[in-house]
Amino acid sequence: MPWALIIAACLGGFAATSSGTTRAPFLEQMAQDLGTGLPWIANLFAMTAIAWGVTSVVAGVGSDLWGRRPFLIGGPLALAVAMVGVALSDNYLSVAIWSTLGGACSGIFVGTLFAEVASRTSPTHRGRALGWVMSGQSLTLVVGVPLATWIGASLGWRGVNICVAALSFVACVALLLTSGASRNGGPAAPTPAVSLRGAFSPQVRSLLGMVVAERICFGLAAVYFASFLLRSYFVLTPYEVAMAAIVLPLAVFAIGNVVGTALGGPLADSSRSLLATFATMMTASAAVALVLFGWTPGLMISVGLGFVYMFFNALGRTALMAALANVPNEVRGTVMGLNGTCASIGWVGAAWLGSAVLEAVGFSGFGPLVAALAIGAAALAVRHRVASEQQAD
Repeated sequence: MPWALIIAACLGGFAATSSGTTRAPFLEQMAQDLGTGLPWIANLFAMTAIAWGVTSVVAGVGSDLWGRRPFLIGGPLALAVAMVGVALSDNYLSVAIWSTLGGACSGIFVGTLFAEVASRTSPTHRGRALGWVMSGQSLTLVVGVPLATWIGASLGWRGVNICVAALSFVACVALLLTSGASRNGGPAAPTPAVSLRGAFSPQVRSLLGMVVAERICFGLAAVYFASFLLRSYFVLTPYEVAMAAIVLPLAVFAIGNVVGTALGGPLADSSRSLLATFATMMTASAAVALVLFGWTPGLMISVGLGFVYMFFNALGRTALMAALANVPNEVRGTVMGLNGTCASIGWVGAAWLGSAVLEAVGFSGFGPLVAALAIGAAALAVRHRVASEQQAD
């Protein structure tokens, strides 16, 4: 496997995901600093995700036409500038604008990362390779969010954004040294008509629907888990003390995602049916979500349930990514760009649905919502598999 590229891709994915996810522990702090409400700060995730989704599909098509390297290098560099802009903002509007630009910059290169790694890895090891790249994003929760919480305790949320900017610049340099110089890492670039026709096939559309549902399920937990712990177990505790107390719980919660992603790669490579694996793991995560958000007997039990939930979600996500990568190299950049767009739709849905449910019924409504979406994604996967088998016969 192309380990140098994989490591650089992990770093790039870590920086891109950190640009938004590390905001989660500071929702209330940012609301106080900028003089606005918590839902408005949470909606920054939606703004970031919308911009990410728009540029992801555009960059995906562009990478198939003109080559991936310009997007792999230019995206992280522009993201670094945007994160500095967020840190220097003194009002909500400015933060919203720079955050949106940061999401757009992330969309420019993240989907292209997956396409480049998939193209330079043999199909028998593609699940492992993609799993490693996904681990770079998963480490944002294990290392990025707890580290950001620790850094934020002394430097505040602005200092955290400066650190993300520096990290993104390092990723830019790493990708400059490791990315391929060819047009798209494979055969000559296709025409736009061929690229779009292949990317929007019925099979791909079905897989992208699963991406949307899975990302909403993931986003609801990733965005709101810190606030869930704070409101469930630290209601009367001073904010600074509470933030320090949840650093380790957040790390344990996120390790579930990393472990699931690490094991998901080999599982995907050895699986006889990637979609059956995805459906099984999403069903399991639905059951865990009902207990996680509906039962709060103690901090350690809730953190343990969060670990299990993220573990099953990551196992399913890796299988789904491997299924998406099984397309011709000529349209792989476009398909991975569409994956980023649909993932962004999922993040928008998570931010909006989470905010609405939180205002209406509180965190007790998260469990049924996540379970319904996860079961829906599993049912779509089963339907897709059955249709594919019938078509093969």
